Amino acid sequence: MRWLDELTSTAPTDAIALVDYDGARIDYGALDVAVSEAEALLQTYGVQGGDRVLVVAENCALLVAVFLAAMRLRVWCVPVNARLSDAELDAIREDAQPRVTLFTDHASHEAAAHGARLGTTRGGPVLGRATCLLADPTVQAEPVADSPERQVAALVYTSGSTGTPKGVMLSHTNLMFNARITAERRGFAPQEVILLALPCTHIMALSTALLAGLSAGATVQLMARFSADETLKALAEGATVFSGVPVMFEQMLRRIESGEADLKAPRLRLIGAGGAPLDPALKAKVEARFGLTLNNGYGLTEAAPGVASTAFGPPRTDGAIGYVYPQCEARIDAPAEDGTGELLFRGPGVMLGYYRNREATAAVFTEDGFLRTGDLARQDADGALHLVGRCKELIIRSGFNVYPPEVEAALMGCAGVLQAAVIGRAVAGNEEVLGFVTTDGSTDATMIADQLRARLAPYKRPQHIVILDEMPLTSVGKIRKPALSAIPLG
Repeated sequence: MRWLDELTSTAPTDAIALVDYDGARIDYGALDVAVSEAEALLQTYGVQGGDRVLVVAENCALLVAVFLAAMRLRVWCVPVNARLSDAELDAIREDAQPRVTLFTDHASHEAAAHGARLGTTRGGPVLGRATCLLADPTVQAEPVADSPERQVAALVYTSGSTGTPKGVMLSHTNLMFNARITAERRGFAPQEVILLALPCTHIMALSTALLAGLSAGATVQLMARFSADETLKALAEGATVFSGVPVMFEQMLRRIESGEADLKAPRLRLIGAGGAPLDPALKAKVEARFGLTLNNGYGLTEAAPGVASTAFGPPRTDGAIGYVYPQCEARIDAPAEDGTGELLFRGPGVMLGYYRNREATAAVFTEDGFLRTGDLARQDADGALHLVGRCKELIIRSGFNVYPPEVEAALMGCAGVLQAAVIGRAVAGNEEVLGFVTTDGSTDATMIADQLRARLAPYKRPQHIVILDEMPLTSVGKIRKPALSAIPLG
């Protein structure tokens, strides 16, 4: 397996590598120059192999250049979404102990605000822009490995939706494997224009879009952040590939169905969803509008991220997460009578471990090297995997197991419901099922409850249905379930 700094070595220098968030077009030759500029900048501040370089960013070419420069230097890149709170960013910086923290202040008001709060200096230019950074000469470098299998490339912090964020150590091989498999199995080619609205500080975008696209010599079009209208505009202008979380497709459909936007996508050939459960009803609506199969996939930061995708098998109409990645293995641990158990995974993309956390690393691996995903799943006879829920999200109602995704799917099937999330709440001697939804205004909690009687067994039906103006979302569009537990039930 090759090093990540060799990723673009075969691309023609005059081919367009990036379309920046502001429309600037950067060919592979100019990108190589920018990477050299970023490399020189980091070395000016004493950065050496084994150091951590933290980048507070939204999607832009500077983030790409710094990431690839870090790969050349055998430095650990720590990509962090600029939309994190002050406390979240400070906790990550405390754990990662970066020698340099760089802010993409030109592309993000939030990154600029973080930089101003922390007190930064201006460094040498990259891509013609002065850089905004903060240096700490007191930190210690980690050892540098002599193989891409053991050398950390990226330290990616988990979202923390189920606890304190942990730093996931991903090697050059972990990321290169996912990039190569994605590019090969999806047929990425130099003429491709991959529209990237998901943040590259998130593993799904970093590995299976940005790095996959560059490995194929394709063009990656960067959006600083998602906008339904801007995405539809980019599709009309010739983007060929688009992947996003389900809520992005919901928002685009809403604009199209309201007549406020048109869907014109003359070159679009591939669409995909991941990062959150895909409701079969939404999948069907998207496919009907776009005239394309909406591929579903599942992964996690600890697998860099690929575990399963419907792209690796025949088209499906259900909400299956698909088939296991090539060269990888999955199994269901301690399955119940219905075949449901924790999904275990092993393959070239699985992380080296959690940074500075041996106890958590040991707990997440089995004795034979399988990663405990923490997700409940079942597997069909043909190998297709179905995600059932998180182990920690399992609700036990009157002695019966209730899986939130099943209840969420039933809620999504109710007329007028746009989004749904389900959590449990402990009550005396039992657990309650709580349902939270957003709607188009045509329904209420009583009407939704009436529809659920025909869809769910009594013990699965929410004891409370709360209608929200909007769901609390993470920076990548996932519903923040811990925030729901603090919402009054009325």
